[in-house]
Amino acid sequence: MLTALSIRDVVLIEALDLEFGPGLGVLTGETGAGKSILLDALGLALGARGETGLVRQGAGQASVTASFDSPAADSAVAELFARHELELEPGEPLIVRRVVKSDGGSRAFLNDQPASAGLLRELAPHLVEIHGQHDDRGLLNPRGHRALLDAFGRCDGEQVATAHRAWRAAEETLAAARAEQELAARDREWLEHAVAELRALAPEPGEEESLAGRRATMQKGERIAGELQSIAHLLEGSEGGLTRLRQAARILERIAADHPLLGEALAALDRAINDAAETQDKVDAAAEALAFDPAALDADETRLFELRGVARKHRVQPDDLAPLLDDLSAKLERVESGGAEIAALELALEAAHRTYLEAARALSAARTEAASRLDLAVIAELEPLKLDAARFRTGIEPLDEGAWSAGGMDRVEFLVSTNPGAPFAPLIKIASGGELSRFILALKVALAEKGGAPTLIFDEIDRGVGGAVASAIGERLARLAGRAQVLVVTHSPQVAARGSRHLLIAKSHDGVVTRTGVTPLDVDQRREEIARMLSGAQVTDEARAQAERLLEPA
Repeated sequence: MLTALSIRDVVLIEALDLEFGPGLGVLTGETGAGKSILLDALGLALGARGETGLVRQGAGQASVTASFDSPAADSAVAELFARHELELEPGEPLIVRRVVKSDGGSRAFLNDQPASAGLLRELAPHLVEIHGQHDDRGLLNPRGHRALLDAFGRCDGEQVATAHRAWRAAEETLAAARAEQELAARDREWLEHAVAELRALAPEPGEEESLAGRRATMQKGERIAGELQSIAHLLEGSEGGLTRLRQAARILERIAADHPLLGEALAALDRAINDAAETQDKVDAAAEALAFDPAALDADETRLFELRGVARKHRVQPDDLAPLLDDLSAKLERVESGGAEIAALELALEAAHRTYLEAARALSAARTEAASRLDLAVIAELEPLKLDAARFRTGIEPLDEGAWSAGGMDRVEFLVSTNPGAPFAPLIKIASGGELSRFILALKVALAEKGGAPTLIFDEIDRGVGGAVASAIGERLARLAGRAQVLVVTHSPQVAARGSRHLLIAKSHDGVVTRTGVTPLDVDQRREEIARMLSGAQVTDEARAQAERLLEPA
């Protein structure tokens, strides 16, 4: 629930700090005292548009801080924090802060972590539910009635939404498969030719690089074949260098003992012979590796040109020909077995449609049951509000299949009849404004009793009524306060007397600046304020006595 509200430089409020508790809190004051400013300030903290007109004249910025009880670990608020990767310490209060600058800039914070105004709006329904002077239009708009009924009846539409997404996805998959099949069928002759060509070519991954490497090697061999033969002749021939070195070594062996230097010369010559022999081996190995085979070169070049030519034809790289063959083969297979695939997708669509129907019908049944309970709840509120001859009904009608959605297959509208025998009609067609206000109140009270927000705020919903009707309104608000925190802005003394806490909103003027302030009232001050509400500007003893009687039940 809302525990505190701190306002700085908002319209006529210079600085205001309020604390709230459980039960029914009432806010009263003269017309124009600034009661709506408090709601505007709270709305700002809950993501309302940050108008520069909210900034007090002469101030650089306006700020509002709203504090709430610590959310439960498994609450929607905690889930929202987790989804947006915000920290929420267990046991710590939730603090929402909004700042609006006079130049139009706006910032928002959740527990001192930057947030967007959109996130505040997403968070707001889980914290506060406001029934204001101008939200009647929302209740009068049939487009919102289904959501209101679902909230009242706790009708979980997640299964329907999931089934609807699956149904639409199955439709899209089938449509795409049919379109692909039609396109592929038109291209079947080309597919057959392309697949046959690629299968005959039988491309392999990395084949182009391998062929190009072998081709380059053989071209080098062709170019230097003569030089390699010349080297071999100079080394190995009868007149070659290696032969002459060996002849010289044999002569040196016979005379090496005649002088030490001749022995050294023989050792050096042996090393030269070994080096020359190693050189000959390497040249022979290189000649073998670079062996030029005209037939093999021609075959490799032919294969390489074929791969590159087919790749250009299909506008891919040669290494992509093998995956292309797999892809085109799969497409051809789908064309040839397209009927079976389409049939399978049609069966899947039928199954998804059945699943949606089952979930939507279950939701419709839940709505029908909830509608009966809502009707009884609203009707129970009508007699105390002097509408005992009126009737209320939640109309549920099936939609055409084309209008089925993630929200189900029902159209929901709140209908009323103000006189016996009169037909039911939409709320918006009720002629009497007073009757409309009381119907709206009965519906609000019935819906609010099932509301999910822990704090309910009612802004002058008792306007235009008085006496016993106003007393009945106060009694109902007090009853609601036993289930949730309730705050009400009111001009009715009967409603104000029901509050467990009373705040007086007043405007003051020091000759230069006009300010709005809020004062918590004690018992005596409450009696005086309610007496003022009863009698007007001049408070009489009779009004005080009447105020005392109104306060007795509270």
